[in-house]
Amino acid sequence: MASIDLLDSTLRDGAQGNGISFSVEDKLAVVQRLDELGVAAIEAGNPGSNPKDLEFFRRVQSRPLRHAQLAAFGPTRRKDTPEEEDPGLRALLAAGTETVVLFGKAWRLHVTEVLHTTEEENLRMIEGSCRFFTSRGRRVFFDAEHFFDGYRADPAFALRALEAAARGGACCLVLCDTNGGAFPQEAYAVTKAVVEQFPAVTIGVHFHNDGGMAVANSICGVEAGAKHVQGTYLGFGERCGNANLSAIIPNLQIKRGIRCIPEENLRLLTRTAAQIAELANVPLPDGMPYVGASAFAHKAGMHADGVLKLSGSFEHVDPAAVGNTRRFLLSEMAGRSVLLHKIHGMFPELTRGSPEVDAVLRALKEEEGQGYQFEGADASFELLVRRALGRYRPFFELIHYHILSSRPSEPECGASATVKVSVGGRVQLMAAEGNGPVNALDSALRRALEVFYPCLSAARLIDYKVRVLDGNAATAARVRVLITSTDGRRIWTTVGVSSDVVAASWLALCDSVEYLLLKQAG
Repeated sequence: MASIDLLDSTLRDGAQGNGISFSVEDKLAVVQRLDELGVAAIEAGNPGSNPKDLEFFRRVQSRPLRHAQLAAFGPTRRKDTPEEEDPGLRALLAAGTETVVLFGKAWRLHVTEVLHTTEEENLRMIEGSCRFFTSRGRRVFFDAEHFFDGYRADPAFALRALEAAARGGACCLVLCDTNGGAFPQEAYAVTKAVVEQFPAVTIGVHFHNDGGMAVANSICGVEAGAKHVQGTYLGFGERCGNANLSAIIPNLQIKRGIRCIPEENLRLLTRTAAQIAELANVPLPDGMPYVGASAFAHKAGMHADGVLKLSGSFEHVDPAAVGNTRRFLLSEMAGRSVLLHKIHGMFPELTRGSPEVDAVLRALKEEEGQGYQFEGADASFELLVRRALGRYRPFFELIHYHILSSRPSEPECGASATVKVSVGGRVQLMAAEGNGPVNALDSALRRALEVFYPCLSAARLIDYKVRVLDGNAATAARVRVLITSTDGRRIWTTVGVSSDVVAASWLALCDSVEYLLLKQAG
């Protein structure tokens, strides 16, 4: 199998994305996840830019990696400054990584209007900075910043920047679409021309997603001969983000036969996506290709029926190949066969004619009549099925809860809640403050139950939605609350309905906790 090397820049380029911030502990955990996945290189930050990255590089040196090499990232030396005196180069050297990623200018516009220097000095900066590291035994990747814009404006100028890096000993020349405006045809043509011009050096590509084509451009670059691809695992990055490696990997490896990670690790793709999203403290988009919760979700009756008969009729790959699962969404568009399939998946002994199936159907219709909708709440649906079949024992019993909201209030403490529960005859009372009544109630419930079920300490809410069901009733309207939770390994959604938004939230919270405990119990 042909192969390419991946460089993941989640901790550097990805950390520049809006709303993304990693602590040192987060960065260490991301490195572990990416190493387990099997990427070749991890661009872990710029040690010359901030104290946090300096601390990270100091601590990561004591953690051996199985697959990946760490890379420190930074610019070429400053203009008119000897390499040995440049503080940025010294910081990169002090990071102690075997690989250094240097970026330099490949667009005349940036040389004259941003750096305010000459072409000759820019070339000396590139060549000298690369040699500074290669002469000290470091492996150098040269990121030719704005290469596609520079090549479009003046091909000879852009190529001279690559030649300077090659003279300095860089082993990989990376063509960067820094502004993210290239088209796939251009990505292919330019990469092919560079590959032909530099046959003795590895050519890489680095695309941003400002035109929505970063993944397509990366694949075109590989088809044109690039052997190195840079991106971020979930597409995090400045502005519109970077090329999404969680899509590039299966596209190349499953569909093009080009190895990116060890074959057996393809099944880790979805789990790694959930873990990195959790560490970044952002929800994993349901519609993300391959690894999103909706990537293999079927709602229309015709689609669901087709997949049940032949999976390839409406799925481009087997979801299990990337560690994901097929989902059938319960809705007015789904047929009886979908419902039966979901029940059969939980209890294989039940068939179409089983009286237990009729019991589930009656329970489902009753719940839907109250305003419940289970299309996006598979966890609550599984609990409904188990309850309807008499195959479920609650893990706790609510005795009472009490909520107090106050204004004015301290920041993040707009409400307090007390929850009293019983578990196996033992009673536990717990209080908590929170940023609103639902947050306080959630905290109090978890604290009360953690005494009995320590695994709940790892769980938290990552999304909360409220839908008004009958707006004409104004403030007396029934509401549907959807809560999405995670324990760092799995993500699940639960639903609650009531004319009291807190009561609806309580129902969804209880289902969330019960579902996790059910899965932990096996």
